[in-house]
Amino acid sequence: MKKKFLFVRLMPYMENKIYLLYASLILSALSSILGLLPFIFLWLIIKELLGNDPTIDNVATHAWLTLASALIAMIFYFVALLCSHLTAFRVETGMRKMGMRKVINLPLGFFSENQTGKIRSIIDENASQTHTFLAHQLPDVSATVIAPIALLIIMLIIDWRMGLVSLIPIVLGLIAMSFMMNKDGEEFRRQYMDYLQEMTSESIEYVRGISVVKTFGQSVHAFTRFVDSITKYKEAVVAYTLMWKKPMAFYTVIMQSAAFFLVPFAIFSINANNLSTVLSNFIFYLLIAPNFTLLFMRSMYFQNTANMVKQSLDRFDAIMDYPDMIFEVQSKPLTSFDVEFKNVVFSYKDTTTNIVNGVSFTIKEGEVVALVGASGGGKTTIARLLARFWDVQSGEILIGGRNIKTLSRQALMTHITFVLQNTKLFNTSIRENIIYGKPDATDDEISRALTLSQSQEIIDMLPHGLDTNIGTSGTYLSGGQQQRIGLARALLKDAPIVILDEATAFADPENEHLIQQALKELSKGKTTLMIAHRLTTTRDADKILVIDKGNIVESGSHAELLSKDGCYRTMWDEYQQSIDWKLTNTERVL
Repeated sequence: MKKKFLFVRLMPYMENKIYLLYASLILSALSSILGLLPFIFLWLIIKELLGNDPTIDNVATHAWLTLASALIAMIFYFVALLCSHLTAFRVETGMRKMGMRKVINLPLGFFSENQTGKIRSIIDENASQTHTFLAHQLPDVSATVIAPIALLIIMLIIDWRMGLVSLIPIVLGLIAMSFMMNKDGEEFRRQYMDYLQEMTSESIEYVRGISVVKTFGQSVHAFTRFVDSITKYKEAVVAYTLMWKKPMAFYTVIMQSAAFFLVPFAIFSINANNLSTVLSNFIFYLLIAPNFTLLFMRSMYFQNTANMVKQSLDRFDAIMDYPDMIFEVQSKPLTSFDVEFKNVVFSYKDTTTNIVNGVSFTIKEGEVVALVGASGGGKTTIARLLARFWDVQSGEILIGGRNIKTLSRQALMTHITFVLQNTKLFNTSIRENIIYGKPDATDDEISRALTLSQSQEIIDMLPHGLDTNIGTSGTYLSGGQQQRIGLARALLKDAPIVILDEATAFADPENEHLIQQALKELSKGKTTLMIAHRLTTTRDADKILVIDKGNIVESGSHAELLSKDGCYRTMWDEYQQSIDWKLTNTERVL
């Protein structure tokens, strides 16, 4: 789809400040015209001084007019920038506000597909990118259009022959500029913004995690993606800079070479009758011709910045155009918590392969169902579809016999709790982290949740107990400790439906044992959908579903599946071999 003109795309964010931008464009145009008057008055002063009968009064009058026109031009330009800056700040603020309103309504799946650093970069950095364009480049665009026309008229009126000679370096400069502003340059700007966004995103993730890395003695090599992003950015910028080296050198030299063409022309034009006229005109063109350089450089900066802003808006619009997750405003209370998948089909955006391919199964209220299978088979996707991370392409998911699309956001989120592989804790106190799902929890309820989640010992070790902050202003917890605090939060919420996404995948043996105990407490009497990474966690499940390429290939209890001697039996035997594996020869070779 053809994109709208850049200015039109920015208008929705200007709100009631758009009139200021129009004022800025008009004032900037007037300033550019007034900025040419001092050159005319200077030419009149030189002409007066080189004439046969110069008078001080005429020189003084022209001098005052030179000063006045320059001051008025400056004042106009100052007011133009003031207006454009007010508009730019409004646009920058408006983009951030609209971006955050959009983020609130995005499906949970969007955040699993995009790093928080990337989202922040798109909304924050790209909004800032518009500021320079609106505050400085856009007001100058009127000057770059009107001033060259006025300048060309003046140059041809005073002495059309010298005017044409002065235009020779301008024409050569335009040819050089056309080589610089080619399709390769546009492709670079796209790559530049990609690499810059990637580097910004990775730097945010790096800074957020560096304290944890140092606390637990991890290697900086864990952040190779950040280093790679810097390297790619550097290589792209260096390559593009070298590509511009010769054209830019030629452009800079030729645009400053008006004298090279004017001097020989003036010498051959001088005779006894026109000496003063030729000299005064020569000085005038020598002073005014370089103004084209300034105007064209403004034009180049405008085009470059405009393309950068276009790239920024494309990325911003990609978020703004992302489909919202639509919920019912209100829904009837749920009375039962059976879960049923009916012929569910799902594929990710911009892919043609179904990740979930016609899956159907039922979890009775209070029952535990485990999903097992190879990585990438669709287990996590199935579990997250239950919490409406995304909406299914076909089929339906029911809770208590009702399609989850008919439930309000509050109804769905109130009745579901999930514990993921990487528990997210906020940079606030542990108490506030735990009560996030139940803000009105009592101290007794918090204490019970800590006990059931095996987290009390963590709290006892901290200097301020539950009021200890997470992050730079307090303390850092290991992955297993964070998982147990996350479990305490889930236990306190006490939702009737529980989703466990490989909750022990990254836990050490000691924490795994404690987390397993907590998971049993969390699942008691709850409708539980469990993704099992370690097959020992599946033995007590009421039903096990073996997932392969988005399909259920086997189902049954642990004992039933072992007796079938199928996929699950193979997985179980391989798992047993992996945990029983040990070194048989420990002799040291000298």
